[in-house]
Amino acid sequence: MKTASFISCCAVLLFSGCIQTIAVRSVGGIVEDGFEALTEEQDLQLAAQAIPGNLKLLEVMLKNDLENTKLLKLVSEGYASYALGFVEDEDPERARLFYLRARDYGLRIVRQNSQLSKAFDGSLDDWKAALSRASKDDVPGIFWTAFAWGSYINISLTDIDAIAALPKVEAMMDFVASVDSTYYYAGAHLFLGTLYGSRPKILGGDPELSRDHFETALRITEGKFLMTHVYYAKSYAAQTLNEALFEELLSTVQKTSLDVLPSFRLGNAIAKKKADLLLSKKEDYF
Repeated sequence: MKTASFISCCAVLLFSGCIQTIAVRSVGGIVEDGFEALTEEQDLQLAAQAIPGNLKLLEVMLKNDLENTKLLKLVSEGYASYALGFVEDEDPERARLFYLRARDYGLRIVRQNSQLSKAFDGSLDDWKAALSRASKDDVPGIFWTAFAWGSYINISLTDIDAIAALPKVEAMMDFVASVDSTYYYAGAHLFLGTLYGSRPKILGGDPELSRDHFETALRITEGKFLMTHVYYAKSYAAQTLNEALFEELLSTVQKTSLDVLPSFRLGNAIAKKKADLLLSKKEDYF
């Protein structure tokens, strides 16, 4: 009798867990739609107040569906984007924590591919070889992991351990650029343009390659993704001391309507804020 009661109890618990997982997956589409509604928002203050609560909701949902790639992608993208748009310029140390959190959520997607998971813990050559065998389905996890990780490194340039991971991150973005160059508004080209444009040649910088990546990103997005202009100015234009290009790029951001890309008003509003900040600090660059 006791055995039967125990089995019944286990069955109830298992059934309850299944119901929770089904519920989480059922509302996943709604959550994704809600995330899209946030990216369409143009009021920065409203978005800054709304995003943290939504991110915690996603994390709660993940507790009941640990391997849900849709939720993992959203929370990785969310923390990385929040850090970039609302934290990095004011509180870099706090932004580092969010970038690492975003990276780790992205890695949970990447590690669902057994070959990538094994290679990730190996050498750089192992990692590049595994990436060469990856597919377009692997792009979202790889992109957001690399974006968050690279952003962390970008504001941790005094940390030798952080910089040591850069070749692995660069390989990830090379993969995205070659397999799906249009993914997230040509985000891989923007990233690589910034990477090669923000460092002097002696430290691995390549101005011409940087410009090529930025121009490719602008062509793919028809210049509507304004963050490309911002990082084109901040890296390539500043590093090559091209003040005219610096001003032209940031002026374009300031003059462009947020409605040029309705699905990304929030990101473009953040780009405008960053453009204003860069112009106010122009003397630091030239």
